[in-house]
Amino acid sequence: MGKLDPAKLFVEYRDGAGYSSPVSGRRHTLTHSDITGELFLTTGHQFAYDKVDLKMRDEVLGEWLQNDRGYIYCVYLHVDERQFTLEEASIRNQVFIRELPLALEAVRYGDSNFFSSYPQLDYAPVIVHFKSSYRKLNRRENWGSFADFKSRAR
Repeated sequence: MGKLDPAKLFVEYRDGAGYSSPVSGRRHTLTHSDITGELFLTTGHQFAYDKVDLKMRDEVLGEWLQNDRGYIYCVYLHVDERQFTLEEASIRNQVFIRELPLALEAVRYGDSNFFSSYPQLDYAPVIVHFKSSYRKLNRRENWGSFADFKSRAR
């Protein structure tokens, strides 16, 4: 797993989303460049599918949802849709697992004004949905909270 370099994190707000609102329905799209190592975080009311490489599908999508217990942050990872063999999908799954801590740290760091406005959200559960057509890779996991991914880069 790489270390977050704030100089290589680029943040964009769209669809009327701002530094501190909305909470419910706030969506993040995190993409990257394999060549430069840059990370691109887009925050809005919709996922930024225009930033997604539809061939690779290696983006990290996340959204704030509210339930009867409060807020949760749901992450969606596209492991496969049968375009990969089980072996290839398993490798992609391992890459997502290895890189997800950096991705969550980038979301937390890139949207730090939001977390400053709502510090309790640092302790909301982060639920990760691994989307796969293979039963053993298609699952949901609790990854703790954003407090576990606060950047030390400041």
